[in-house]
Amino acid sequence: MTIEGNVEMPVSKKPRKKPVAKSKKPENDNALPPMPDRRGMEGFMAGLFGGRGSDPTDAAQDVMYEAWEATIRSKRISLARKALKISPLCADAYVLLAEEEANSVEEVLDCYQKGVEAGEEALGPEGFDEYGGHFWGFLETRPYMRARAGLAAVLWRLGRHQEATDHYQAMLELNPNDNQGIRYVLAGHLLARDDIKALRKLLKQYEDDCAAAWLYTRALLAFRENDPDAGKLAEEAWLANSHVPGVLSGKQPLVASTDGYITIGGEDEAADYVEENGKAWQATPGAIVWLAEVTRKLKPRRRRN
Repeated sequence: MTIEGNVEMPVSKKPRKKPVAKSKKPENDNALPPMPDRRGMEGFMAGLFGGRGSDPTDAAQDVMYEAWEATIRSKRISLARKALKISPLCADAYVLLAEEEANSVEEVLDCYQKGVEAGEEALGPEGFDEYGGHFWGFLETRPYMRARAGLAAVLWRLGRHQEATDHYQAMLELNPNDNQGIRYVLAGHLLARDDIKALRKLLKQYEDDCAAAWLYTRALLAFRENDPDAGKLAEEAWLANSHVPGVLSGKQPLVASTDGYITIGGEDEAADYVEENGKAWQATPGAIVWLAEVTRKLKPRRRRN
């Protein structure tokens, strides 16, 4: 079932990357999440575009659509367990259990590994052949892509960095359109590993990306390489989000998202970028001071406009 476009990225805000494992479960099952789970929308889309098949995996996925829409944690977990009883190939069930039931990073890893394996078996070789290059454009592939993103994230957390970056790079091959924003996570990881060759290739692949995170990373790489366009790239990055230099220098506080989303151009977006990439800037002698100098000149001009 083909679904064109990117339903995960609202115009004014974009999803903030979720932590690999929650350190504290909600104390009250009746507490509502700050915003509806966007994954629940896919059930509506499935019906709108002709419904789903009748095999056990499809039936289990229908249960998961119900689970994503549920607002009580215990019910969501119960529905995920129900889905797995219907079909052990329901990757989304493992994703939910990793996010909401697992109590350790090892349990999270196990859930995501099972989710990836389930997704691969459900799609089969023919599914990868058919959907390859446009994976997120099909509802059938999204549970697998969610599970694989979760697996890569927990592998990184466990220090298995090469495995994590391999997964992210493979996901971009499956879905170059990158509706999940994998490239932003991967760019940060390549910076952290100082894998500049791979980072250059990634930046070139998405050279038209105007997101603040992308522009600031391009500016940092240009500064490291004494690129004459470094200053121009820093100016473009500042226009996308003017808060990043202040957060990097410590003059502005980290303002975390309160609803699971980050505001494009906002303080929470800046905090998210610095949390992911601040160490790379700090590890580059003179980079933060240089960025502050370049962007300081822009502020009067911005105010007049």
